[in-house]
Amino acid sequence: MQIDIYSDVVCPWCYIGKRRLDAALSETGMRDVDVRWRAYQPNPDLPPAGMDRREYMQAKFGPEALTRMHARLTEAGLSVGIDFKFDRIERAPNTFNAHRLLRLAREQLRQEAMAESLFQAYFIDGRDIGDSAVLAELAAAVGLGDIRAWLAGDSGSQAVRDELAEAAGLGISGVPFYVFPGRYAVTGAQSSEVFVRAINLAAGESPH
Repeated sequence: MQIDIYSDVVCPWCYIGKRRLDAALSETGMRDVDVRWRAYQPNPDLPPAGMDRREYMQAKFGPEALTRMHARLTEAGLSVGIDFKFDRIERAPNTFNAHRLLRLAREQLRQEAMAESLFQAYFIDGRDIGDSAVLAELAAAVGLGDIRAWLAGDSGSQAVRDELAEAAGLGISGVPFYVFPGRYAVTGAQSSEVFVRAINLAAGESPH
């Protein structure tokens, strides 16, 4: 069974959704599942170097709303074993290169590990995942080798642009967004119970 996840690695609900989907897959005992992380950027116009996260987020949501949002996310994160450290995050990065890296990791069968590493680096360690040196370090840690020269080039860029266009063509306006076999879709970081139902429904029409 193939599950496509349209996501961005600076989306906290995408991280929470990952853990809930993982729990659902474990509960169903589903084998031979191919989870594919696909590109989506809610903020594609951020400069390549990103910008100050607090300034960016406060301008977007307002200080009081941001505080409430962080409190809600912290509670939801802890329920699935994620201890968000929003105070450590200094930059709001442009994630285009992170999506390139996820594509490369897919080709080397390490996409799941790469996604988890990117989420943890940003939300737990407060690292700037728009920085090529950080991305190269994370890639090496999951076994992709030395990709510094690759990052400096343009490889994978068109594939990411194609995925972004695909998301737009599907009318996706928020993530996470999950597509299961049989054209079943789940929007948002739903409960593991919702994912279990979607998996079982899709399994009835999937050859796997």
